[in-house]
Amino acid sequence: MEKKTVPELFGSKVFDDRVMKARLNDKVYNSLKKTIDENADLDEKVAEAVAKEMKAWAVENGATHFTHWFQPLTGITAEKHDSFISPSPDGGVIMEFSGKELIKGEPDASSFPSGGLRATFEARGYTAWDPTSYAFIKDHTLCIPTAFCSYGGDALDKKTPLLRSMQALDKQAKRILKLFGKEVKYVRTSVGPEQEYFLIDEKMYEQRPDLKYTGRTLFGAMPPKGQELDDHYFGAIKPRVTAFMEELNEELWKLGILAKTEHNEVAPAQHELAPIFSTTNVATDKNQLTMEIMQKVARKHGMVCLLHEKPFAGVNGSGKHNNWSMATNEGVNLLSPGETPHENAQFLLFLCAVIKAVDDYQDLLRLSVATAGNDHRLGANEAPPAIISMFLGDELTAILDAIKNDTPYVGKEKEVLKLGVHVLPRFSRDTTDRNRTSPFAFTGNKFEFRSLGSSNSIACCNIMLNAAVAESLKIFAERLEGAKNFDDELHALIKETIRDHERILFNGNGYTDAWVKEATEVRGLSNYKTTPDAMPHLLDKKNMDMLMAHKVFTETELKSRCEIMLENYCKTVSIEAHTMVDMVRKSYLPAIEGYLYNLAKTTSLMKSVSSNVKCNYEISTMERLSELTDYILERVKDLEKALEELKSFDSVLKTSEFIRDDLIPKMEHLRKHVDEAEMLSSEECWPFPSYGKLLFSVY
Repeated sequence: MEKKTVPELFGSKVFDDRVMKARLNDKVYNSLKKTIDENADLDEKVAEAVAKEMKAWAVENGATHFTHWFQPLTGITAEKHDSFISPSPDGGVIMEFSGKELIKGEPDASSFPSGGLRATFEARGYTAWDPTSYAFIKDHTLCIPTAFCSYGGDALDKKTPLLRSMQALDKQAKRILKLFGKEVKYVRTSVGPEQEYFLIDEKMYEQRPDLKYTGRTLFGAMPPKGQELDDHYFGAIKPRVTAFMEELNEELWKLGILAKTEHNEVAPAQHELAPIFSTTNVATDKNQLTMEIMQKVARKHGMVCLLHEKPFAGVNGSGKHNNWSMATNEGVNLLSPGETPHENAQFLLFLCAVIKAVDDYQDLLRLSVATAGNDHRLGANEAPPAIISMFLGDELTAILDAIKNDTPYVGKEKEVLKLGVHVLPRFSRDTTDRNRTSPFAFTGNKFEFRSLGSSNSIACCNIMLNAAVAESLKIFAERLEGAKNFDDELHALIKETIRDHERILFNGNGYTDAWVKEATEVRGLSNYKTTPDAMPHLLDKKNMDMLMAHKVFTETELKSRCEIMLENYCKTVSIEAHTMVDMVRKSYLPAIEGYLYNLAKTTSLMKSVSSNVKCNYEISTMERLSELTDYILERVKDLEKALEELKSFDSVLKTSEFIRDDLIPKMEHLRKHVDEAEMLSSEECWPFPSYGKLLFSVY
């Protein structure tokens, strides 16, 4: 069979706009488009007609089942499959799928995290079709993107609050645009999430209990070579990885996922995939799919895709840079400065709305990316620090300074870079550099929120970002709508916003101790280093009031999410600690004892041959390894005692604080001793593949 071209392949498994336009009659199609584009109510008759054609299309493309595909608070997706078959009078079957089945499903709501919203005996929950995200076929199953709620109507997923936050921002942004004389159908946020990941050999993965149980290595000494030479970054992609990337692209393209850029990342075995922007809720769905397909395709190539934020100590962790912008239905990017940003009042106002939002709700942005895995990543190796700040670059910073000080802005024309070689082309240098230590950086016509961890759903950070910006726009709109002189009030508002929120703007190195001191002691910025530090602030009054006012969350939903995220942190670290104990007692200590026995036997034999043999290596190694086995045993006992103590706490917050202050330091102490023992032991006796083998296994 002749291989399909990319345009033929792209979206071939998606019930997208092209398919709907071809298969639905004009009345049904136009009604559905109005629902999608203008948030209009969904007509049940339209749903029935859509279901009929959706089923026919799915069956034609090999689907036998359908599922309501949703995103519970586990952080991954969920699906329950039902076949299309129904019995026919003649004893056979017919393929059926109704509008009711399209619109609503009923998964068990008690078995998913609810933070106390649902008791075990309260099992009923509902999934509701999200028509703004296209249905698709995966493994012979029609997947229908849906929202997930409890019997009482509480959101039990990540999609529902995300859609609410998008609706809130749309409402307030249109108010602002109306003041500039512009009527638009909608304003939507769009996202392009860059996905970082590691690839390691599958056989070696299977030999590491820590990777299998926790997604990261809990032990491991650094090899002689890591990422010091920067030779992996953007280097030639090795054949085995190329084959994986080629198949991954094809599978993603079939599902309409705009996989665009792929390259080697900084750490050995680390890579990145970046898509083209799409509407935020659609981008969220597609990123969840991307992670699932990455892992599935990797296995087909004898590898495992690691999505943990810090699978290996000592080298870069993996993030998911959330490139965020706002645009109208006409395709106008509201964060595009234009050729003369200092004269673009509309752009400056939307820019100020984001500045105000990030400053006022820095705690919400920080906690939106807080997980046990991301706690290991933030603050080093090109990951931004826990302190939230904004990078604008020299030109925008100079413009804002001129406005704040009421001084003329003297623009600087783009400089032409001369590379000193006549044959090379000349090109203009961008007016701003990039800052890889900044959590929230302006990169031309969008903001890049770099703090998000690689395994996380992008829904959480975009919920908080959308809601915070909606609040800024609401405050701006209320002030400007009542202004006697719009231009004067607009100028005053922009100037005041810059003055009141300039503390959040920082273009320098976010890794220095001087910045930490300046940020916290001089500027008064928050520095929540861990999940237990950050997550409780979700329930701060100002945060709850804002999120509830924009109807993004209810009070009970907020309390449940705080409980769930802290509980997830506690369970994650507890699993890691139990895994460490298991590996040490069952494998590491016996392996070290085995090596000590070999050394002792060798020493005894050598001494028996000649009393002049000193055996300095054997004796010094035995002495140190013997000390280390004692230390390791004591540290394991300490860890076991701490794990037992975990059971005594009566709240998830107290548990998380104990884990942060007591359990994790004990885990780190234990690892230090085991890693030293690895460096002193022979490779043959060591029970698990080393870092060197893991990081360089696919080359």
